Amino acid sequence: MKKIDRQILDIAIPSIVSNITVPLLGLVDVAITGHLGAASYIGAIALGGMLFNVIYWIFSFLRMGTSGLTSQSLGRSDTDNIIRMLARSLAIAMAIAVALLLLQVPLRELSLLIMQPTEELRQLTVTYYNICIWGAPASLGLFALNGWFIGMQNSKIPMAIAITQNIVNILVSLVLVFGIGMRVEGVASGTLIAQWCGFLMGCLLCWRKYFRKKPIAPKLQPITYYLSPKTNTHHPSPITYRQFFTINRDIFFRTLCIACVMLFFTCAGSWQGEVVLAVNTLLMQLFILVSYVMDGFANAGEALSGKFYGAGDNASLKQTVSRIFFWGMVTTVAFTVVYVIGGKQFLGLLTNESSVVEASTTYVWWAYLIPFCSVAAFMWDGIFIGLTASRQMLQSMFTAAVTFFIVYYTTIGPLGNHGLWLAFLCYMIVRSVVQTLLYPSIQDNKGLRH
Repeated sequence: MKKIDRQILDIAIPSIVSNITVPLLGLVDVAITGHLGAASYIGAIALGGMLFNVIYWIFSFLRMGTSGLTSQSLGRSDTDNIIRMLARSLAIAMAIAVALLLLQVPLRELSLLIMQPTEELRQLTVTYYNICIWGAPASLGLFALNGWFIGMQNSKIPMAIAITQNIVNILVSLVLVFGIGMRVEGVASGTLIAQWCGFLMGCLLCWRKYFRKKPIAPKLQPITYYLSPKTNTHHPSPITYRQFFTINRDIFFRTLCIACVMLFFTCAGSWQGEVVLAVNTLLMQLFILVSYVMDGFANAGEALSGKFYGAGDNASLKQTVSRIFFWGMVTTVAFTVVYVIGGKQFLGLLTNESSVVEASTTYVWWAYLIPFCSVAAFMWDGIFIGLTASRQMLQSMFTAAVTFFIVYYTTIGPLGNHGLWLAFLCYMIVRSVVQTLLYPSIQDNKGLRH
């Protein structure tokens, strides 16, 4: 048991650090533009950052789909498929990036049409967008690399890359903005350079750790061998493009379900006025904080469950599931205690608007329930990814999203914003319950029962 716990923590802790550093890239940009003397600069960074966050979030299947198949191949000691997953994931990431670059103008104009910024804000947002869009190959390529690293049970390299990206972004942006005198273009250039530094660092570390040394280097085939749709391989069960795209398709639609719920949650708050919108935004930060830690343990779950499934080690897989939930519950209890004791003080640090702080006391207890309502969903997500049970992930997410909208429209009239929060917690609970009910069928389908 101690061995499993050590493996879980070796993957989870660096993943948690990486998750926490992700929002810092946007936070640094906002902090720098906040000292340029005009609110329009902050607005341009906010709109541009939101646009790229949505785009990259949609293509996050590049990470999740890669990690499960890679970890299973690692468990089987199948070097061919390990390399094949890296080559194909990077190739697909580059293909998507090229498509985004070719369609950058219509994509930009459609986004601006939806957001409808003022003319001054529009010009600044266009400047930011036109520079940052060239980071698409680096960002999407890094998704593929990070998924592959996690599948290889290595979350330390993604952590090092994330930290390096933030350092580069801070230094370059400060030099360009305050040293050279650039404004939005300086901030955008800092972000772009940080993205490419992260991707190139990932490629270099991948080569040095896995391909420059034995035993992989002597077994390397021409790149066309790994990208070919043919199944000519030294291993009897190659990963086909059909299998790869089926898994990623399910994860893609699952991500769309999440996006619909989260975007609707924000819109539903705005329909109730600026104060309620501000309160919901602050309380959602408590969900985001706990999700960073939960995702770390979910990453450990996907890496280890995939490896043990690939190796046919059902006993270790069963232990992994048990201990992943143990660490999830430890996290849940810790966050719940912290939120109950210091949640209101934390919200006070985020804003000094008395009306928002006062209104938040009415709804803050919903945030106290978030860890308990969401823990199983996060843990099962990691395990399902490791087992490449993407169809079941989509089924549970679709059911939960439908539940969210049913509960919302049923309760919003009599309960107001309480109905919105009730719908959100029901959404998390249904994800957990459906995944729990589906897991035995996954065990049967994949021969995991003793």
